Amino acid sequence: MNEPIHVSDGNFEQAVLKSTLPVLVDFWAPWCGPCRMVAPALEKIAQEYAGRLLVAKVNTDENTECAMRYRVTAIPTLLFVSGGQVISEQAGALPYPALKQMVDGFLAQASGTATAAS
Repeated sequence: MNEPIHVSDGNFEQAVLKSTLPVLVDFWAPWCGPCRMVAPALEKIAQEYAGRLLVAKVNTDENTECAMRYRVTAIPTLLFVSGGQVISEQAGALPYPALKQMVDGFLAQASGTATAAS
């Protein structure tokens, strides 16, 4: 997938927790300025890491169950999920270079987790 996918409460488990790829989940809302600021960086990440990382967007206004389950108290909140487990979390908007650095670290950690689990 070379663009972010939109995920709902109904398909979160299948799309995120059961994904064979590591997933970067963006909890956002349409009215959130910082969410709109980070959106182009997430789209760029989705393109650059296609086939290695899935970028999923959860609209917290429409999907309160997921937001409550993961205790999202500020948006944007990014969850890094691998093998159905949250590996890392980031609250607040990040510029593209910082986001890319986090993603690289997450992917290195996720591959280490996958290797350790095998």
